[in-house]
This record gives sequence, structure tokens and C-alpha cells, in this order.
Amino acid sequence: MTLSKEILDLFEEVLKIDSTSGRERALAEFLMERLEAPVMEAFEVGDGTLNLLLQWGKPKVVFCSHLDTVPPYIPPVFGHDGVAGRGACDAKGQWIAMYAACKELERRGQDSFALLLVSGEEIGSVGAKAFSGSLKAPLLVIGEPTDNIPVSAAKGTKSYDLRFVGEPFHSGYPDKGRSAVEMFMDFMIGLEIEADFPVDKVLGETTWNVGMLRSDNPKNILCPELTCQLYFRTTFASDKLVQKWMERRRPGIEVIARGGDDPCEYYVPEGFKGKPVAFGSDAPHLAGFELKTICGPGSIFVAHRDDESIKFDDIQTAIDNYIKIYDSVR
Repeated sequence: MTLSKEILDLFEEVLKIDSTSGRERALAEFLMERLEAPVMEAFEVGDGTLNLLLQWGKPKVVFCSHLDTVPPYIPPVFGHDGVAGRGACDAKGQWIAMYAACKELERRGQDSFALLLVSGEEIGSVGAKAFSGSLKAPLLVIGEPTDNIPVSAAKGTKSYDLRFVGEPFHSGYPDKGRSAVEMFMDFMIGLEIEADFPVDKVLGETTWNVGMLRSDNPKNILCPELTCQLYFRTTFASDKLVQKWMERRRPGIEVIARGGDDPCEYYVPEGFKGKPVAFGSDAPHLAGFELKTICGPGSIFVAHRDDESIKFDDIQTAIDNYIKIYDSVR
């Protein structure tokens, strides 16, 4: 079975729609007109975006992925064997494969599956949290770029807002004040050297990333304030330790916990070999399913990059895999 012209045309159409986080409503509205299923419903999330649910009977398997992509929008460029552009790999390629698998199952006379498309995965699983518990089924299949290998375990996430409050002074006399920039640097050095989170036997090392770093002081004044976000990828061995380390009181530093999710083990369907991954997904935030698996075409190593791309053969493999996963559920 090869990708049909209908699926390729649909893929091109959706890649041409800017659905970066916060702007995915236009894509959802387009899909409500373009996709076909016996039952189609749209649900307001509450932030201006929509979740979509397509159903073929009472589902034993729910296929699920997300509508939004990380910014900036990058228009698609099609080649003979694949396509580049924002969302090609994360995650429009996943749900294109899922929709194609649903249509093939429909053609074969099956009628116990659903396709759930949610908003806001890239900004905290907003759509998944809004939908959680609204549908129950034996198996949830989350589409993420896993090289078509099911995920056996995934790291957790923990997010924090930080504010460093210094003492501004003329920069010629740094001993008379306190720079919030230096406080930030000391904090990050302490995190690198003192925290010493254990290496997990399954998920490896704990990692972190700084975003939204801001300090607006003139160069000749010691920085009075610096703010940033700190985002951890935690393991089974480190998740509680990260929270404990961040809760430690430090003079001049304000910490606000923004939540996240715990590291999890996931179901590897019969006939597949799984692998652990270091990224998160909507899976922890969707209740109502006995088992959850994460699997999809494309590589995480090109997701969120300017050269994001996917191969058509990988999408076809994903279609075949999704049908096999559906057939494995009794």
C-alpha cells in the first residue's frame, strides 16, 4: 500500500496552514470541513482553540495527536520522497498517518476506533487537559516522532518561573551592589555542580533548559532584576529530587512552580520493540484509557528545527503500524 493522492493532497493543504500554538483554530475549522467520519465533533478548549473528535463506532482504540506546532511557521517544500516544513514531523505527519489508517480500517469494514486531535500540546497540553476523561477506551495511541518505534518509557517535565532580585549600583563599583545576572549565573553553576541528580538506569540523565531569559538593565548599572523560565526533563530517579532542590529557599530568588508531568512507562504493543525517550507528550494528561502507547513517523532530532522534514515511506510505515496496533486489541 502506498500513499494515495488524496492523502498527499490533504497533507499539503494542512502544511500550508499556520497552526503554531495559539493559531490552530483555523486548522481545526478547516479539518471539520475536509475530513470525513461517521461522527465528527468539535469542542471549545476555552482559550480560543478547538479539539476535534472523529468516531467510527464505540472505540477500542483512540488514535491521538496534536494540531499545534512550535513557531515560527515554515511553509512546506515537497520533494519526490518527502516534505520539509513546520509540522511535517511534529505532528501533522503523525495524524495524517492516523487518519489514513482510520480510512483504511473503514474500507475494511471496521468500526471501533476514533481519531482525537487536540490543541496546545506544545504549550502545556492545554487541549488534552480540557478533554481528559471525556472518552474511555482500552488503548490510546499517541502520535509523536518516534521513528515508528513505540515508546517504552518517557521522561517527565517540571517547569518553573524564576525571578532574581539584585541591588542596582554603578557598574564601576560592583562591590557596592549585587547583580541579578551574577545571581543567575551562580544559581546555574549550583544546578550544574551541586544538584548532582542520579543517572537513571532507564531514562539516563536529568536535563534542563532556560527560556524567556530577560534582563533589561543598561550596561553601566548592576542588574536589578532578571527573570527566566527553567524547564526540566526528569527521570524516575530524579523527579522528586528536582522538586525538592527547586523548593530550597535562596535569598533574593523567587521560584514559582508551573507544574509538569511525571516520568512514565508505556505499553509496547505485541510484535514491537520499544525504546525510552527524553521528550514529553499529551499521554500523561489524557485519562480514561487502560493502556497508552506512543508511536509515530519522523525523527525527534529534526522536530522543532528549521529543517524539519519527514519521508513519505515513514508515513506509510506508520499507517501499517497503526493498523497492526488496532488489530492487536481484542
